[in-house]
Amino acid sequence: MKQKQVLRTSSADVLRGVEGEAAQGYFGVFDQLILTQKEDFFMKGRNRRPPKDNVNALLSFVYTLLMHEVRAALESVGLDPCVGFFHTDRPGRASLALDMMEEFRPYLADRLVLSLINRKQVSKRCFKGNEVGGILMTDDTRKDVIAAWQKRKQEEIHHPYLQTAIPVGLLPYAQALLMARFIRGDIDNYPVFVNK
Repeated sequence: MKQKQVLRTSSADVLRGVEGEAAQGYFGVFDQLILTQKEDFFMKGRNRRPPKDNVNALLSFVYTLLMHEVRAALESVGLDPCVGFFHTDRPGRASLALDMMEEFRPYLADRLVLSLINRKQVSKRCFKGNEVGGILMTDDTRKDVIAAWQKRKQEEIHHPYLQTAIPVGLLPYAQALLMARFIRGDIDNYPVFVNK
């Protein structure tokens, strides 16, 4: 039987550096996943506060929706969403929610954004510039994205650890419950969500 390789690091800062390099590589190829409307939807890297292009505006908005879902899930199982492992703790920052949402970004958020673009459910008229050079979605577009988000949450997935079908919208709750069980010593390891 093949043994599982365990990777270790000397500090959280080293791990954050590895994560930063991985994120840079991931977002460096994100543009290749955009198959339609290339003149209006392109990604030259991740940017925010404010987002500088249509793709980053979509990602920022959907990441905010995801963060609220994860934060609520953590609170519902009795965990403080502001006490994290990976993201540094700062007043008002939901560090644990940010930690946990990393598992879901590609599967829930990024996939939705790419679907909206590639299926032409959004177009350049859905965005507008502001006075500081940022890109914002129109009010109607935000409503449409929220509707697509809600629809996505109703889809079912077979949870790889729980070995049962659950709605996608319950993934944050299921993982928060598993995190709480791990922290309380009920299970030996936290089973990170990985969809294959």
